[in-house]
Amino acid sequence: MSFRCHVAGVVSAVAIGLSATGAQADILFWSTQAKPVEEAQAMREQVLSGFSGGVDYQPNDGGPWLTRLKAELESGTGTIGVLGALHGDFAALDPDDLIDLDDLGVKAASETFNTLARLGTDHMQYVPWMQASYIMAANRKALEYLPEGADINALTYDQLIEWAANVHEATGEPKFGFPAGPKGLKHRFFQGYLYPSFTNGVVRTFASDDAVVAWEKMRELWSHTNPASTNFSFMQEQLLSGDAWIVFDHTSRLAQAFNERPDEFVAFPAPAGPKGRGFMPVLAGLAIPRTAPDVEASKELVRYMMRPETQIATLRATNFFPVVDVDLPDDLPPAVKAAGDAIARMSAAPDANPGLLPAGLGDKGGDFNRVFVDTFERIVLAGQDIRAVLDEQKQRLAQIMQETGAPCWAPDAPSEGACPVE
Repeated sequence: MSFRCHVAGVVSAVAIGLSATGAQADILFWSTQAKPVEEAQAMREQVLSGFSGGVDYQPNDGGPWLTRLKAELESGTGTIGVLGALHGDFAALDPDDLIDLDDLGVKAASETFNTLARLGTDHMQYVPWMQASYIMAANRKALEYLPEGADINALTYDQLIEWAANVHEATGEPKFGFPAGPKGLKHRFFQGYLYPSFTNGVVRTFASDDAVVAWEKMRELWSHTNPASTNFSFMQEQLLSGDAWIVFDHTSRLAQAFNERPDEFVAFPAPAGPKGRGFMPVLAGLAIPRTAPDVEASKELVRYMMRPETQIATLRATNFFPVVDVDLPDDLPPAVKAAGDAIARMSAAPDANPGLLPAGLGDKGGDFNRVFVDTFERIVLAGQDIRAVLDEQKQRLAQIMQETGAPCWAPDAPSEGACPVE
């Protein structure tokens, strides 16, 4: 891919690895997000066209994105004005390579996100930009069986289990649905929801006594789960068929149900455990590298991207949800409105405890996920002893962490070097 720079009025095509010289007319927005052609075009035409200055929006894969950024940082001069990337991308950088954004006065509605954006420092190293996540959904017929006094937007795991049990008893069928099929995202539930909620960690706490309790609760929930869930991958299908009345899945895998029959279903946050309301945000942010050619212009672009109207335009362009308080317009698809409300409630909850996407694992990401899937299959499906399984799987997990050298990510406490399995 090439980028444009303007030198004395002459437009020159310059390879990614080279530095630009002269005055840059447009702010180079260097992003790992909105990469598909249609999304990138929507970003340019629907989102960035309202900015008073010129913007050159250039999305790229993570490798080239990082290579060019590092080259500019090492040279001490650059052309990138604004960075758009996932939290994990920024967490891998030296905070000193990013400009302190405290003076912008713009933050996310979720203080949890703002804490993450400080990257362990006392200052905003990036500004939370947009988010996606996994949520719960239910057929409205299940609502009458909610436990007495339960708030669907602030459920606990015990209340969820009781709710599933009530529906099971009333209908004679287990109606909780879980994406445990071959293509289901069950591993993300364990990594981002169950473990943070019960252990306040994922790697360090993998075989802890709190983890034993978490798996005991998962067994309880499974006793009220449709046993065909081992074949379920997209829970929208089971909501529509009625095979499941209460489900967990990624927002994109629930969309069809809400768009086809919006009046029949409700979306709501994941439940909370003893260590908070674990959830896995796919959080993207905006940052400014210290080598930005015009820092003030870059800051203006970041401010613009955080305006409520710009956040809604970004939602339409990318299907990533706002991180600021906005009133979603009535003309959005029903699935977007339902999921957006649930995500906003979840991320802004006072007990929010985000379990971030695994980072730094390279080609061992699949092996990492397999540890959690195998643990689930042995404990929940095969009924094996929880402590014995965790102690055995702990060795596999520790080996992966040592081989990759990946440091801990939230909610695990930071580590120097490979995240330890304690």
